[in-house]
Amino acid sequence: MLRALTLSIGQLGDRPILIVLLRSLLLTLAVLALFAAALWFGIHALAAAWLDETGSSLAATLAVLGALGGAWVLFRAVAIAVVGLFGDRIVVAVEAKHYPTRLATARDVAFGRALAMGLGSAGRALLVNLILIPAYLLLLATGIGAPILFFVANGWLLGRDLTDMVAARHTDAAALKAWRAESAVSRFTLGLIVTFMLSVPGINLIAPVLGAALATHLFHGRRT
Repeated sequence: MLRALTLSIGQLGDRPILIVLLRSLLLTLAVLALFAAALWFGIHALAAAWLDETGSSLAATLAVLGALGGAWVLFRAVAIAVVGLFGDRIVVAVEAKHYPTRLATARDVAFGRALAMGLGSAGRALLVNLILIPAYLLLLATGIGAPILFFVANGWLLGRDLTDMVAARHTDAAALKAWRAESAVSRFTLGLIVTFMLSVPGINLIAPVLGAALATHLFHGRRT
């Protein structure tokens, strides 16, 4: 995994990956901005029935600030969904540089399938974390229980989603199922690493792209 991380970081400056990084970052920030604007206007309109203009604006602002408290989940979901759209380009760039023979036999992933995989990843992230909110709240008293549960749940989700993005180019459904079973530990390790990176301000901006590159090295490294 250390070799994969070193190679992935070293390739961040390559033009194809830089382009994907910029596009995914801009699109992620745009989606989050639209969500915040929609939330503000929605709460403002609802509160207007009971409050004056100042009260409605205050309620809407507090709602947006409250939503920012869960931004660590929302950003992760949106960022991975967006990278799902461009992830194939990251995989191609890594394969072209390090695994050219595998690139020659790869299948292109259709835009519709990439979109479905990205949205599926985002949906699972939001659903699982929403379901776990009561557990997060109960474990807050332990001081460390909530973060551990968050890392375990999201590490499992990310490990599967990122490696599936690579495997879809090289395996059929049956082979993909077998790959998931044989690589469970390494995929979970990958997911934990990317979840940690997504939790660190600054690094979280490049974490999804770095995670896609890591997943490519993991997939081909194990098969080699």
